[in-house]
Amino acid sequence: MKSAVENLTPTRAKLTVEVPFEELKPSLDAAYKKIAQQINVPGFRRGKVPPAVIDRQVGRGVVLDEAINEVVPAKYMEALQENELEPLAQPEIEVTKFEDNDGLEFTAEVDVKPQFELPSYEGIEAEVEDVEVSDADVDEQVQALRERFGTLTEVEREAADGDFVTIDLTAAKEGEAVEGGEVSGMSYKVGRGGMLDGLDEALLGMKADEEKTFSSQLVGGDLVGEDVDVTVKVTGVQEQQLPEVDDEFAQMASEFDTADELTADVRERLGRGKRLEQAAAARDAVLEALLEKVSIPLPETMVTDELNARRENVEQQLVYSGLTMEKYLEDEGQTAEEFEADLDRRVRDAIAAQFILDAIAKKEELGVDQQDLSSHLVRRAQQSGQDPQEFANHMFEHNHIPELVQEILRGKALAAIVETATVKDASGNVVELKNLQPDGTIGEPAPAVDEATDAPEASEDSEDSEESAPA
Repeated sequence: MKSAVENLTPTRAKLTVEVPFEELKPSLDAAYKKIAQQINVPGFRRGKVPPAVIDRQVGRGVVLDEAINEVVPAKYMEALQENELEPLAQPEIEVTKFEDNDGLEFTAEVDVKPQFELPSYEGIEAEVEDVEVSDADVDEQVQALRERFGTLTEVEREAADGDFVTIDLTAAKEGEAVEGGEVSGMSYKVGRGGMLDGLDEALLGMKADEEKTFSSQLVGGDLVGEDVDVTVKVTGVQEQQLPEVDDEFAQMASEFDTADELTADVRERLGRGKRLEQAAAARDAVLEALLEKVSIPLPETMVTDELNARRENVEQQLVYSGLTMEKYLEDEGQTAEEFEADLDRRVRDAIAAQFILDAIAKKEELGVDQQDLSSHLVRRAQQSGQDPQEFANHMFEHNHIPELVQEILRGKALAAIVETATVKDASGNVVELKNLQPDGTIGEPAPAVDEATDAPEASEDSEDSEESAPA
């Protein structure tokens, strides 16, 4: 077999493959055997029909087609390896020449991984925001805890911000009730928002048994996004009584004895969460700094497919949330053109990051073992809210394991880059990433290893420590 490659673009190649007729003979023999098992010819047992008889019964052309269908994929893969090409999609194959007892020639056009020079990725510098837990952050968390232990008391007064009201809602369009636009006996906190535009404003000042009609837009159903008249009736007003933040509350709401201990724990937990957020931002900043060092040509087909997939995902999420694209853009303060430009940028950065992380994983000879795969499967299952075993079975049955392996390798490559990076916060402090634990705490550094003995190096006072240690 001979093959030649023509680079149509930096990310698309055309292979021309020539296969001598001699290399087709194994596939021809296999085709005759396969067809012999499929036909009945008087005087011959199934599977024992001679090739000459098959040629007369079904035609030599059928056999040749069967052989070509078998040999072309195999020779295509062989040509890829010979020319060190990594395909990104299914090829467009065309048989350009074939004659019986002569050679076969075909071409294959396919998107391939781009070639680029891997930049230096050790010691990358990046900056992230400070980890800061404000008193307001703590107060917000303590307030949420107070509300969990709050009590509701019926009151005979106008509804105020923060009160809980029991309401009935009906929606009408041009005087006709909207199907499915009725809610009865629903409890709602005034000022919470997130339901119907205008609802909170309408409820303020209403008493039990009062009604009010206001204009709004439905967030679901066939009339989503359309103007309707909504009538709200208040059937009860309740005031929320919150416990004081004192030692008694701390003992009731937590394992702590004092309010100071409870507040300190809230601050510590918020700090751990913000530390994890900072670490995620650090990874993004390091990767962004690395991407700025290299220009990678991207396959436009791949970009288009990913753009369509992400756009569809956004649209589905908006449907689930009861929002229109217009309302989403309004809330985000974006125009449609700005949204598309931002989406395009993020998609291109994500694809470029995949290529560069793949290259680093290959250069560093990173591997994936069974424990890596099992942990990744469990984590992915948890993220999607699925049973880990069912998720794993689905991944194996649909041959998605290679994709998961690539995800793990990319994660390892990024971790390797981040560990050697110097990341500082806005105040100039070095951000600890290497010893950051999954719960947001900072672990102890791993003991240094003496390369000569592969044992942890002893400290100068190790002998004294051993002598003073309890038996």
